[in-house]
Amino acid sequence: MFTGIVQGIATVEEITTAPGLNTFVIRLPDDKVGGVTIGASVAINGTCLTVTRQDGNALYFDAMQETLRLTTLGRLEPGDEINFERAARIGDEIGGHLLSGHIHTTATIVEILRPENNVTLWFEVPDEWTRYIFPKGYIAINGASLTIGEVQGNRFNVHLIPETLRATTFGKATEGDEVNIEIDSQTQTIVDTLARMGYDQPPMSP
Repeated sequence: MFTGIVQGIATVEEITTAPGLNTFVIRLPDDKVGGVTIGASVAINGTCLTVTRQDGNALYFDAMQETLRLTTLGRLEPGDEINFERAARIGDEIGGHLLSGHIHTTATIVEILRPENNVTLWFEVPDEWTRYIFPKGYIAINGASLTIGEVQGNRFNVHLIPETLRATTFGKATEGDEVNIEIDSQTQTIVDTLARMGYDQPPMSP
């Protein structure tokens, strides 16, 4: 499990491509690899991957074809920067909301607004996922736990403070960038439960 509090920015150093599998070498800051073991879970742009090898502060991860298809990881290139979070431990403070590291879909940044001292990012998601997106609800974007601002059709925005921009890759985001989306699990459970009970149906005309 993860908390959605991004622990820093890491750099993709190398990618080895094989049929149905990509191996990523990702270099973390020196002070963020203490206690890492083979088999440990790390969220890479919100995607839970397993450490298969360690060489100093460079960690190796394998991503299967399904992971590459469902997330943005298949479009990473050497030199790209990513958000990372090591798995939460019992007793850790949950500053965001609980995440599984299982990506539901991707979204595209369609507009960036820069009012004084903050940034607003607008995202567009596939229509079938809009049922889980509500103003003031939780969402994880590239592994960062964020609060949804406004929702307009299949678009929504988030408002980012300077600290979030500093600690994540959002500080360098550009329009057209694709991001990984994990829907809040409690929201998804409630919406799906109501749908099974028939409460998502439009009212019948008199």
